[in-house]
Amino acid sequence: MPHGQHHHVRVICPPAVATLGTDAHLSGDRRLSSLGPGEVFMMGDNEALPVMPERPTLADFFRLRLALDPFAARHMLHSAHRARQQGMSEKVVLACLLHDISLGGLMRSQHGHWGAQLVGPYVDEEVAWAIRQHEVLRYFPDESVGYGYPEAYVDFFGADYRPPAHTRLAYLEARRHRWYMSARVVTLNDVYAFDPEEHVEFEDFEDVVGRNFRQPAQGLGFDGSPVAHMWRTMIWPNNFL
Repeated sequence: MPHGQHHHVRVICPPAVATLGTDAHLSGDRRLSSLGPGEVFMMGDNEALPVMPERPTLADFFRLRLALDPFAARHMLHSAHRARQQGMSEKVVLACLLHDISLGGLMRSQHGHWGAQLVGPYVDEEVAWAIRQHEVLRYFPDESVGYGYPEAYVDFFGADYRPPAHTRLAYLEARRHRWYMSARVVTLNDVYAFDPEEHVEFEDFEDVVGRNFRQPAQGLGFDGSPVAHMWRTMIWPNNFL
């Protein structure tokens, strides 16, 4: 048992952001008093998750964390595969490969922004921008490139849903940006159904990643970057603190 928690039953305390507004949400005092005899809050490795290597790479996160949500991992791989088939630049292919990295491993709400911040120190600025702005652009059609409002969103959010004002403003700003089309291409390849017979693996993109993702020698999460804590959160997602 890691981190000195031998001989204890380890309890996972879900983060507040995952329980706010639900019956599962407990106030801090109730959470602290919920521990039973011999129980401790989990710190360190969760035996239910694959152990990450000492110096994890992007490939390790794909295989040992993101792949635990097969839909999300497959979605990003297929998105990148489609972009490459269309002859898109390696920056766009990488943006497609990483556009939902937060959805699969970190945070769902505001996932484009979280994802862009997560990979920002390791990719070209255009890649991070495209990842961030795809979250905004997906709500707004662009007939010039054949992008319409996703039919799935009617089922997901209801036919009457409208993006909030800050999202509409962000769209107008992105529409005028020099990298607009890079983010728009991500939305073009951000579809919700792929051919299940089409087999795509992370290895298919290791050359693109090798040329366009600055893998730190210390490993993601241990290089002292401003976002290292975000990668460590994915390594130890069930830590109490």
